[in-house]
Formats: sequence, C-alpha cells, structure tokens
Amino acid sequence: MKAITDTLDISRSNQYESKTGRKRYGTRKDDEIYLPLVKEITDNRPTFGYRRVTAVINRILVEKKHHRINHKRIYRIMRANHLLLQKHTGRPVRAHTGDIITLASNMRWCSDMFEILCWNGQKVRIAFAMDCCDREIMGHIATTGGITGDMVRDLMASSMEYRFGKADGLPNPIEWLSDNGSAYTANETISFARLMGFKPCTTPYYSPESNGMAESFVKTFKRDYVYMHDLPDAISVMEQLPFWFEDYNENHPHKGLKMLSPREFRRKEAKLERCPV
Repeated sequence: MKAITDTLDISRSNQYESKTGRKRYGTRKDDEIYLPLVKEITDNRPTFGYRRVTAVINRILVEKKHHRINHKRIYRIMRANHLLLQKHTGRPVRAHTGDIITLASNMRWCSDMFEILCWNGQKVRIAFAMDCCDREIMGHIATTGGITGDMVRDLMASSMEYRFGKADGLPNPIEWLSDNGSAYTANETISFARLMGFKPCTTPYYSPESNGMAESFVKTFKRDYVYMHDLPDAISVMEQLPFWFEDYNENHPHKGLKMLSPREFRRKEAKLERCPV
C-alpha cells in the first residue's frame, strides 16, 4: 500500500476502509466552494498562511451567518492546490535566481552595508566590496553618518586600486552586485561604475537574498568579530575595523573555498596559474 500511495502522492490513511465499511477520502464535495475564496485571499495577501486565510474566511462566513470552517480543512485545500507558504527553516525563504558565486576571481564583485551598535548608543555604518569567487574583502568605508554615493564611488576606486594597483579603470569588465540603496543606484554612481568598466546590477526588490554572499558575510563578520570584541564607542570600533577585515581575509576559513581563507585561496590559485602544463 505504501509504495502505491507514494507513487500516486496521496495519503495512505485515506485508502483504508473504516470499521463501517466506508472509505475516508481527503476531499469533500463542497471544497470547491471555498477554493475561489482562498485564491482571492492569497492573491491579495501572498504572505498569509493557512491559519490567517482561515481567519479571513471565517470572518466572511460569520458576516454571512454561515458556519465557521476548520483551519485543517483550509490547510488541506491549500496544500492540494499548492497555495501553502514555504516552510520556515531558519533560513531566508526567498530563493535568489541564478548563482552568485563565480568560477574565477574578478568576474563579479558584490557590495552591501551594515551597521554596528556601540555600547554608548552610537552607530557605525559600514560598506564593503567583496569578490564573489575568492571572498576577499577588497575595501571598506565606515562612518557614523549615512553612507552616500560619494562614499560608494570611493569604495569602488579603492577596491580597484587594491586589486589591480590602479584606480583609473578595470582591465576587464566586472559585475558590481548590490541592493537598491540610494547610494548604489544614484545616477552619479551608475555613471562612474560604467566609466570604470563595471557592469552595475541590483537585486530584485524585496529580495535581499539575491545578494546572499554579502548577506552571509555580514552575519559571519558580526558573529566572529563584532560580537567578540569590546564596542565602547564609535571611535574604538572604527579603529578595530581594519584589523578585523585583515584577519578575515588572511585567516578566516570558508567551506566554499575548501576551508581556505580568501588570501590562501588566492595564493593557491596564483600558483596554479603559474604552474606549467
């Protein structure tokens, strides 16, 4: 029985006969009455799960002086019609489209911003640039105010100088992946990026997970560096930042780099490039 029900993707318990000789079926005749209402609610409120959908439906039914419906029944209807939300696993639920990781360095760089709250209430806002292959942080900027387009353009220039020894243009086109923050999408920033040889690209709205590598770095950096050190005030934090980034680049192992640090990975790749075939 199990092999048959697994193949047909149906419930095994509903295929057994009850003591009265009747079979228990997973659907009811009037389920089709509720399906259009369920779809209308999920279309207007796509973040609602079956319990919230049930609450809205019952609100409507009470106004019409009908009997309330059980949330288990709504769950069954939504499951049968693929209307349920993705299950929460502790990870972002919006899956990005396409791969962020590149097969070689200097093909795509990503950038993002985050802030550190100091013990005295001050905030340090940071933006960084990272290679999507070797994960090296090539540059960062920090301020106690807001990050502007001028600062992002300075970040682009300093990252170019760090990686290529000059800031007057890239030797080959490189994608610049960021979110839709105003500092990244400003006309001056886009024009400067294209002038330098970057190909600016931004994540879809309401989907920061599409820049997942930068998001992952922020979590790692806060967990392994920020929360492990004293944060008395903004000056102290900004003085420690260069050491934190240096230690990350030189010593922090990555599973995606076969447990090498970013610079270890780059040195290994450089040796392979120099090695004769």
